[in-house]
Amino acid sequence: SAQYDLLGVAAAGRLEGKGKDVPAANDLLARAGALARRENFFHWQTFFPDVFSGRGGFDIVIGNPPWDRIKLQEVEWFAERSPEIAQEPRAADRKKRIAALRQKGAPLWREYQEAVERAEANMRVLGKSGDYPLLGGGDVNLYSLFVERAQSLICPDGLVALLTPSGIAADLGAAAFFRGLSESGRLSALFDFENRQNPGDSGGSYFPDVDSRFKFCALVFGGKKRTFPTSRCAFYLHDINDLDDAERVLELASVDFRRVNPNTGAAPIFRNRRDADITLSIYREHPVLVDKSGDGEKRVWPVKYSRMFDMTNDSALFKTREELERDGFEPAALNRWRKGEREAVPLYEGKMVQMYDHRAADVVVNPQNLHRAAQQETISAAEKESPNRFPTPQYWVSFEDDVSLPAARALLCFKDVTAPTNIRTMIAALAPQAAFGNTLPLILADKTVSLLLLANFNSFVFDFLARQKVQGQHLNWYILEQLPVIAPPAYEKNIGAVRIADFIREQVLRLSYTAHDLAPFARDLGYTGAPFLWDEEDRALRKAALDALFMHLYGVSPADAEYILDTFPIAREQDQAAHGDYRTKKLILAGLEQLAAGQWPIPATGQTRPPSAG
Repeated sequence: SAQYDLLGVAAAGRLEGKGKDVPAANDLLARAGALARRENFFHWQTFFPDVFSGRGGFDIVIGNPPWDRIKLQEVEWFAERSPEIAQEPRAADRKKRIAALRQKGAPLWREYQEAVERAEANMRVLGKSGDYPLLGGGDVNLYSLFVERAQSLICPDGLVALLTPSGIAADLGAAAFFRGLSESGRLSALFDFENRQNPGDSGGSYFPDVDSRFKFCALVFGGKKRTFPTSRCAFYLHDINDLDDAERVLELASVDFRRVNPNTGAAPIFRNRRDADITLSIYREHPVLVDKSGDGEKRVWPVKYSRMFDMTNDSALFKTREELERDGFEPAALNRWRKGEREAVPLYEGKMVQMYDHRAADVVVNPQNLHRAAQQETISAAEKESPNRFPTPQYWVSFEDDVSLPAARALLCFKDVTAPTNIRTMIAALAPQAAFGNTLPLILADKTVSLLLLANFNSFVFDFLARQKVQGQHLNWYILEQLPVIAPPAYEKNIGAVRIADFIREQVLRLSYTAHDLAPFARDLGYTGAPFLWDEEDRALRKAALDALFMHLYGVSPADAEYILDTFPIAREQDQAAHGDYRTKKLILAGLEQLAAGQWPIPATGQTRPPSAG
């Protein structure tokens, strides 16, 4: 630095002189210059010195940043260059094919390595630069970096207005950033859109290259010294004119964000004012499952969240039926395979289960489908009348080698992949001891807690509450733990001569124990008979009775219960196709009326046929 004018050297791109270090320095300068030109390096303060020396930043920043992940997406990258690699259903098999490219010294391998190294360098620089302390960690999406950069570019009383994916207000990785806006009063507006204009009229998409179910938002917030008394919020918009509807645009205070999402401060997703009123009233009366907002952690129930296997990272542990046969395994009872003392258990995925049903679908594989090769194939009600009909998984996992099974005889699981526009958003079931992929997380608890929470989770009112949280296609644990549940003391009360917990126990047992693989669960509850016959009518009545009970326990009025049930249009349409009217709604409202009078709703047909002897 004593010998050279550093700014002059940087401008010239080389050092003059004959020192022994000059060639190495010039080589470094040349490579740095090439990198800067390739990456288009840009320094805001250098390019706009008058803005930052005078105002301390821009008055306003407006934009629509790119919505792309920085991490290289292996399947997508190879789909354009080597479809046979992209079509491998297991990540472990793709890795083998990529390793073979390396051994051959194939040009595609070098191209792939360059792409990986560039993505990793970007992630490394972004993570260590210090410019993105709130949104620069984890699996970074470019839009989040633009959001945090915009915040640093505005002056203290400036304003930012950006179009971004709605995850900026809901994702766990954005929680610290968004909480900073909502709790400080700096959030001016959050207008959440679905990527489809007037869907009933086939109005098309705002962004044709993006899935129509994708959600994005107009995010408006102030600088460090610019605050607003309330935040204007609207959700599930399809047209800009929807913002003229006073019932759609809500004024939310910081306390509303904290009440609905005490752990993350994320935005609730209220379609209208009535959704907000019902949801906020329930949150005022009932605790969330896990509250981390105070000094310690408060758990209403002694539960533990668990993800057993990652479907990508752990794929080398999974075995297909053909591979088991080749390795000398033979089919065994209860959907397992054995080879001497070794045992392989089925790997359950979210697509295999439905509400109170651990054998809803088989998994079939179409390798031509790059993004969803494994699809579900529904098991019919007639097939499920046999208690020996088990779901066919895509894979099995060796018991002794790779799986440490939880101690519970039946495991409470829920579907991670979902959407607030599906027939139901929260879907949970009891499954036998087995292996579970990340699309079917577990809630570990004792048998009593598991069956009570299962009934709570599967109720329409709980589903309604979940829909005020789920922005994308995943029901993550951080969302579930912030949902209000019925606390233990409520289950000890009686309605008539029957304890509430006992009534729930009976319904959950009959709805869940329909196959021999859940016999240990039934025995734990003291039931020694055969599995209960799959009976669609009987199941509908029992589920309606449970739904009425949880409407009652949450303190939902008949008028609000009717409204909640009307927010499930697919359930209504299916009932109308099968019965000519919204039968489920009628059963639940009738049950709620009976409970208000101190009587239990009739939960079942009495099963005109006995449980199957199987």
